[in-house]
Amino acid sequence: MGLSEIEIITALNRLSSLKSALSAIGVSGMTVVQAIGCGVQNGTQEYEAEMNQEMELLPKQMVIILVEDSQIDKVVDVIKKVLFTGHIGDGKIVIKPVSNIIRVRTGEEGADALH
Repeated sequence: MGLSEIEIITALNRLSSLKSALSAIGVSGMTVVQAIGCGVQNGTQEYEAEMNQEMELLPKQMVIILVEDSQIDKVVDVIKKVLFTGHIGDGKIVIKPVSNIIRVRTGEEGADALH
């Protein structure tokens, strides 16, 4: 059974609803990192007439979760539903393969380390 890391980059005000939705489908842990960044709009607000010539770094958060590959579609569907507003800044989802996960305290590996 494969394992994956899902990184979610989104606005600061989305964490509470994202955390609740992921908990409801059985995601048992997450790491949240405060960050600054911008996407292809260079930090331009949606209501501004023109794009910034220089990047404007905006406050963001990166949420990292580890899941079994069989859960990816369900987890990503929930993330997309929670984060979608249809406006600039809804975020990005990055999925990466993970070769192993080890719980240091118990020595459990793979999917056993997630539960």
